[in-house]
Amino acid sequence: MNNDSAKTRQSTALTRNMNSSMKQQSSPAAIDGRTKSIKRKASSDKETPQKRKRVSENGEEPSQKRKRSLDLHLQETESTSSSVDTGRGSLSEGCIGMGGVKRKADDVEEPIRKRKRSPDLMTINKETEEDLTSSVEACRVLFEDKYTQEKQLGEGGCGSVFAGYRKADHLPVAIKHVPNDKQFCKQTDENGNHLSVEVAMMLKLRSAGHSAPVSMLDWYDLDEELILVLERPVPAVDLYEYIEANRGSLQEKEAMIILKQLLDATIKLHEEHIFHRDIKVENILIETGTDVPRVRLIDFGLSCFFKKRSLYSAFYGTTAHVPPEWYSRGTYRAGPTTVWQLGVVLFDMLHSYSFETKQFLDDQLKISTDLSNDCQDFLQFCLTKDPEQRPTLEQLQCHPWLR
Repeated sequence: MNNDSAKTRQSTALTRNMNSSMKQQSSPAAIDGRTKSIKRKASSDKETPQKRKRVSENGEEPSQKRKRSLDLHLQETESTSSSVDTGRGSLSEGCIGMGGVKRKADDVEEPIRKRKRSPDLMTINKETEEDLTSSVEACRVLFEDKYTQEKQLGEGGCGSVFAGYRKADHLPVAIKHVPNDKQFCKQTDENGNHLSVEVAMMLKLRSAGHSAPVSMLDWYDLDEELILVLERPVPAVDLYEYIEANRGSLQEKEAMIILKQLLDATIKLHEEHIFHRDIKVENILIETGTDVPRVRLIDFGLSCFFKKRSLYSAFYGTTAHVPPEWYSRGTYRAGPTTVWQLGVVLFDMLHSYSFETKQFLDDQLKISTDLSNDCQDFLQFCLTKDPEQRPTLEQLQCHPWLR
């Protein structure tokens, strides 16, 4: 057998070895709606709504009185689109390490050739590790040559985000580091490359020209982690901080301006068959450089592509905002869930305490009667317990409160 044949056998053995390794390093087990394996709080006397708190995304409570909403990141059991059209516009880097490339199966029968001794598997692994290390280091050099990383902006269940800037023109950027074990969903592009779902979403949105989601400028697959370089609007704060800066709640008129932009943005996402799955005040940026606040969506790490009637049983997102149908039926859909999440965001903007689905279902949370009748009606529409009776995103656009 000639050298080409030997290399083919080596590649096949290596691919199987790597695939075996990947299976062993599986994501956390999915929570299936049928088994209801989320640990729920035992029913007790009705609780008084607590002052707004932000629970850290890793589940640990920070020393401050505010807590960031808890994200639940789990492996999905439903199959999503196996491929993604990322558009023709390529990013300037998009450096993919060897660990992120799908290899073609060795299924072509070769002519019989003179047998040669195959190299030792340890030798193959050593050579591959050296190639992989070289590729990863090359990607890291590209990143460090182009960007400067500064202070940490935040840390959550999917990784850490740092401020930074592009060296060529000092453009402000956000640099997101996502460890491999936090990349729960993968997509496959038209070239057969395995992509993080967040990269796939950003490429799709970039090709469609949407302005509400922050743009991805570059991405680097460094094998042990993924680095995303994102647009960083300045000045801007997340909606949670924006609410806190306004004494814990917003005026109805300002909340309507923000909600209307958010509604338009989610409709455009759904037109591209993108289900964000974790819309909340912490994942919404407010640009504050103009008289009218501008809404930007961030963190697509738990998103997925969906079909019109796609049904999900494994829950991804924030536990406090689980749609009621997941508790009652063990399943949820993109449209009704997004409407529910818009209602949660509006509730958080207009009340001094945070929304929690279980408390709302147990009548421990009430919509304020100080709001206008149209606003109360809009909130009741979004937070309708039966998903079949809940309005669509397009129906919300026609509601009198938004006119």
